[in-house]
Amino acid sequence: MASEINLNRLGVFVALVRAGSFTAAARQLGTTKAMVSQHLARLEEELGVNLLVRSTRKMSLTDAGERFHEDCARVLADAESAIARLGECRNTPMGVLRVAAAADHGPAVVAPALAAFAERYPQVSVELVVSDAVVDLIAERFDLSIRLGWLRDSSLRAAKLASFRQCLVASPAYLAKHGTPQTPAELAGHRWIALTILASPTRWTFTDANAAEHAVQMRSTASANTTLAAHGLVVAGMGVSVLPDYVVAEDLAAGRLVTVLSDFRLPEGGVHAVYPVRQPSVKVRAFIDLLRERLRDHSLQAP
Repeated sequence: MASEINLNRLGVFVALVRAGSFTAAARQLGTTKAMVSQHLARLEEELGVNLLVRSTRKMSLTDAGERFHEDCARVLADAESAIARLGECRNTPMGVLRVAAAADHGPAVVAPALAAFAERYPQVSVELVVSDAVVDLIAERFDLSIRLGWLRDSSLRAAKLASFRQCLVASPAYLAKHGTPQTPAELAGHRWIALTILASPTRWTFTDANAAEHAVQMRSTASANTTLAAHGLVVAGMGVSVLPDYVVAEDLAAGRLVTVLSDFRLPEGGVHAVYPVRQPSVKVRAFIDLLRERLRDHSLQAP
């Protein structure tokens, strides 16, 4: 029988009982007295029971109507609370924020940002998954992914948060043993550490001060499938490689690594927040804003 009931009439019934009369209920609902009376009559017909006893001067609830009103009032109150909670979700970050990030960028950059986000929004719990593989945001139920480099064509939405520099680096020990290249062409004779997750790990194009481009094909003597693994090989003195600035900044400052061909530039990479829906939730938007702010502040502080 419940499937045959027009649930909108429950609201009319509760409003009628609260208002105390058909005229007052019609005024509160913005309709006519006849329409309120019609809704009540249809509701009683659908339920198969009388809910009100009416006279020309007053109305009163039957026993069944009394019990039914209590239940209806509770259901409507629960519905109003659910709508209010939904409104809070639209306006206040809450729930679980599940983020994917690269194995190098995630712990170093995204994790501190998530900690600051959780501190700012205590109703949010955060989950960080780090991997150099491209995750399926929809199938694996991620709210967003922080991706680096150059985005492929995709049906996903993306917001660019910042840029990062690609740095050609080597250890002082390696350069002391094998010499320091003075031009991009000389790199072809050096030991190259290839990062295999890149589309072209052994071919790079450098730009000089006059905007002329110099494409070089390197000879790979070692390879790694993650940025951190390649970084470890370079620090150990095994060869030369290109690594992002956020990975090598401390090594350069401490002298563990040295910038090679500092007069030449490599294309900058992008830091992107990628999400699966056209309109991201308030928690996703808030985290994107916070991460963009932190990345901007960090770039302003960088030498």
